[in-house]
Amino acid sequence: MNLLSKCVGYLASIVTLIIISTNLLQAQNTITGKVLENSNKNAIEYATVALYNQENEKLITGVVTQTEGIFNINKLKKGTYKLTVAFMGFETFVKENIQIDGQPLNLGTIYLKEDNQMLQEIEIKGEQLTAVTKVDRQVYDATKFEAAAGGTATDVLKNMPSVSINAEGDLSVRGTSGFVVLLNGKPIQTNAATILNQLPANSIKNVEVITAPSAKYDSEGKAGIINIITTKGATDNLFAQVNVRVGLPSVEPYDNAKMPLRYGGDFTIAQQKNKLNWAIGGSYQRNDKTGRREGDVWTQIDDYPKFRFPSDGERSYVEENYSANLSLGYDATKNTSLHFAAMGGIRDKTRLADIYYNDNRFEGDPTPFQYYNHNSRNRQSDFFVSSFDFDHRFNNGSKIKASVLYEYTLLGGPTFNDNQRDNFSTPENQNFFYLRERNTNENPLNGFRANLDYSFKPSKLGQFEVGYQFRTLDHKGDFLYERENLTDGKPTGNWEVVDNYSSNLNLKRNIHSAYGQLAGEKGDWTYGVGVRTEYMDRQVDFLGYENGQLQPENQREIKKYDYFKLFPSANLQYKVNDGFALKTAYSKRVERTTTFKMNPFKEKEHSETLEQGDADLLPEFIDLVELGATQEIGDHSIFATAYFRNTENLINRTNTFDSDSVLNRIYTNVGNSKVFGFELGTSLKLTKWWDFYAGGNVYHQHIKGQFNYNDTDNDWLISIPVDTKAWQYSFNINTTFDITKTLSTNFSFNYLSERVTAQGRDSRFYSPNLSIKKTFLDKRLAVNFQWLNMDMGMLNTNEQRITTSGDYNALLTNGTSQRQQFYTTTNYVYEVDQLIINITYNFNSSKNKSKKVKSEFGAQEF
Repeated sequence: MNLLSKCVGYLASIVTLIIISTNLLQAQNTITGKVLENSNKNAIEYATVALYNQENEKLITGVVTQTEGIFNINKLKKGTYKLTVAFMGFETFVKENIQIDGQPLNLGTIYLKEDNQMLQEIEIKGEQLTAVTKVDRQVYDATKFEAAAGGTATDVLKNMPSVSINAEGDLSVRGTSGFVVLLNGKPIQTNAATILNQLPANSIKNVEVITAPSAKYDSEGKAGIINIITTKGATDNLFAQVNVRVGLPSVEPYDNAKMPLRYGGDFTIAQQKNKLNWAIGGSYQRNDKTGRREGDVWTQIDDYPKFRFPSDGERSYVEENYSANLSLGYDATKNTSLHFAAMGGIRDKTRLADIYYNDNRFEGDPTPFQYYNHNSRNRQSDFFVSSFDFDHRFNNGSKIKASVLYEYTLLGGPTFNDNQRDNFSTPENQNFFYLRERNTNENPLNGFRANLDYSFKPSKLGQFEVGYQFRTLDHKGDFLYERENLTDGKPTGNWEVVDNYSSNLNLKRNIHSAYGQLAGEKGDWTYGVGVRTEYMDRQVDFLGYENGQLQPENQREIKKYDYFKLFPSANLQYKVNDGFALKTAYSKRVERTTTFKMNPFKEKEHSETLEQGDADLLPEFIDLVELGATQEIGDHSIFATAYFRNTENLINRTNTFDSDSVLNRIYTNVGNSKVFGFELGTSLKLTKWWDFYAGGNVYHQHIKGQFNYNDTDNDWLISIPVDTKAWQYSFNINTTFDITKTLSTNFSFNYLSERVTAQGRDSRFYSPNLSIKKTFLDKRLAVNFQWLNMDMGMLNTNEQRITTSGDYNALLTNGTSQRQQFYTTTNYVYEVDQLIINITYNFNSSKNKSKKVKSEFGAQEF
């Protein structure tokens, strides 16, 4: 019996046992109920339910509502009680003279009325916790990470305990970049970085990390799902916020050609009144960074001398992001709502790598060849996403939801690669070129998704959900690589197509999926079990170039792949007492392949680097098992999770020898990966003026398999075994000190340990950040001074070295073999001690002293 069968059988047995023994476990002295919004009958999650002794007003216990607004209070003594239900933005519900006499009591549905004075003053005793644990996810308060203010969603996410960031700004969850981003519960098909780098941090309310998603979610993402919840308008009040961000001049120049510019701003206007709610927002960000790139490469064939290729020079980025969003909601009836949302943006990012190749020679060669390489790579991403949703709740409590989403993204941008004389002492040398090349590409992406979901409660077993989803993706790509003809080192304006690096590539993918999911609560147990069936068909077709022209259409090569698979899931939680719970989960996932990684044609990135994909690339299939515990004590919370992740058809970037001084990076399946890890996070209210949050992840990864590559350009076949293993870890710390009521300081620290790859390792990477926040005008105006990537010349902040090596035999077409060896190491040194001023103004924070909403025992229950 394989791992999947064992896990599903084990969890199914537990759920069955729970259901059979429910009547024995129920303690009889219980109070249950459901909390809904009065206006639209939507369930309210995280509402505070407090129970008091009616005689002396003493607080007995408190809980928060779960999914569908349900709450349970167990193990009560006989007596008379008073119950209150409160949630931010709603009037508090009070029910007195509740008699507990040995029988379970169901209060039915409790409707909370909206409080029209919500934004005029909300007084909270205690502070909202940074992290709240649910049965299937961790929920984080995005406003707690002050170092991210004025930035983007990426700046917020890097503080999550499971999330780490590297020198290039790439996010990973539990050591893998394979995660899916949802925006307010809706998936996006474009690259996650496109959205994350254009969504203002100030617009984010909460971040949900779902590491073991249930069957009702799309099966994409080996690391799970990150759901970003944006802020919404308040009842009857016009909410308006403006944020301005200004960066001070760089402390260190790094000998870059231009000083970086950092500035931007964003705004949000929103309102919910009567049956209509709406919100609009916009953002502009200019976020450049300077830095250096220090590298060394050597290659060797058989016993010939090594060919060395050291380099040093500029590595900087110029980045501009524009985005706008619109949201419209309408409650047609008390049970029916309609919602339309749209978001669009432009991202323009240019990476400049002006490198001096100081020594390009065989060892012992007395006449080394030196040159200067100007390498500018521009990446553009224009995107538009729109969705329409219909929700209806029937009188019997069942619900139906229908949703459609359309997405268009235009990817592209040129790369310029010029080799010229490195001695610029004379005008003649400044304009003498050895090589001039350019690579242009345009990649339009069209995506469409349609969902139909129905939920109902057929019995006491819980809520049953069924649904169908259709997704289609059409991604086209034209890649044209040209080389200029030179005369005595001078440009002529005559460009010729380089056939080996030019291509036309199209990816089409259709996915049909259906699911069934059962979720419920029985006493102290919360459970969910489901299965998703998925059929995917994929077609990749491509054409090369010949004699500078695209080959005839009848020579187009077509690669087809499809699968039909089951993706089961299960989760189970047991509430040991009011603050302590145990949980376990299983989820099967898939990581589908991207177009970029399937392009079989080589693409020239640097003087010493090519990149290439694999048209036969298989998707990764993942089995994940989790076992965890959560503890909440007053204003403190802690969670711990052990997990095991098995990945089949693991995709890695591998290097091979291409020529004397050039390596070829290839994305391909390298085998299987087994990861065992442990996650720990805590949110503490140490004093009334000191908050502390920390999260960490430590895991052991073992990659084992084999990499095969047939290089038709060089007429050799390569087979390289892969067997790497190592312990790796990351951790994030965030702490806030309230110096006065209007002055606070926040410190955060993000650390990523050394990591192994299929052929090498990436060094550690870390970043300390400090912010000081001062509020004015009754907290309507906030000024936040940020010191990012603190270094002070004493640390190695914002710096990472990437190293790979290979030693293998290549089988030549003539039947002989050739030993090929290479070693490459690159140290990326990026800007430190960045100083930013962030100013936020809320136009509607005036207070009304006549009415307050108070929380009884801390907003951790919200």
